[in-house]
Amino acid sequence: MLPSLREWTGSLYEHILEREISKTPTHVAVIQDGNRRYASQHGGEPSDGHRAGAKTTEALLEWCDELDVEEVTLYTFSTENFDRPKQQREELFDLVASKLREFADADRVHDQEVRIRAIGETHRLPDRVQDAIAYARDQTEEYDRLLLNIALAYGGRAEMLTAARTIAQEVADNELDTDSIGVTTVEKALYDGPTHDVDLIVRSGGDERTSNFLPWQANGNEAAVYFSTPYWPEFSRIDFLRSIRTYEHRERSWRQTRARRARELLHALGTESCPDARQTFNRFRSALPVAEQEHPDDMQDKEVVD
Repeated sequence: MLPSLREWTGSLYEHILEREISKTPTHVAVIQDGNRRYASQHGGEPSDGHRAGAKTTEALLEWCDELDVEEVTLYTFSTENFDRPKQQREELFDLVASKLREFADADRVHDQEVRIRAIGETHRLPDRVQDAIAYARDQTEEYDRLLLNIALAYGGRAEMLTAARTIAQEVADNELDTDSIGVTTVEKALYDGPTHDVDLIVRSGGDERTSNFLPWQANGNEAAVYFSTPYWPEFSRIDFLRSIRTYEHRERSWRQTRARRARELLHALGTESCPDARQTFNRFRSALPVAEQEHPDDMQDKEVVD
């Protein structure tokens, strides 16, 4: 059967998007929103929406492997989700536990060398979920091609508070001097999980907020953010490619800004006074339009010759 016009144009658009992309993010964090609304729209139960969303998650891992994304963090169960009705929580816990075990045993996970870890206050989860977390971790701990972090019982504020309390206790126990507290100190006190800073946050379902997700790793890195209208079960490869295009535009803009600021400093103060600015300009000058790539030193020499 020949593909419909809609399928043909969709495939063509996907191909065009993929050809436009020249740089992919290292770490993508995903807020899988809209599962329950999808189920309601289709006359199903919330658990039906979560099961449909799990299929999209499986597809996402394939897309990330194809596009050489190195790390993915999925916002699966927030600390606020404990306030949901008990039946909804238990159904979601059952699904999470079964999917973790299914992923840990799947040939595609081992073929793609996916390492699975959970981040968050996992001690608050039922034993069956904690056992599944341990099983998935043990089955995949030797891999490092694609790092998959499952955020369970996770909240950004809770993570920051836990880190602050840990550091405060170390100071109180005379194990840490306040003058030595720095970025590395805080990162060591955060949940054990993400290896790289977040480059791109993707949220499905239409809401334009990041819901307190990985604030240290994402905000500190000025991560790009892409909000998608489709509910998570409807999220497609085209949507994912669009998100990466947003990241690439954001990255190019960031590099251009760094180069222009450095160039202005060199113009104002001179190369000898600003070695760091010279290094920054040389590093990012290729992101500028060709007409702006000339080094300030060369421009000064040209002015003298003229």
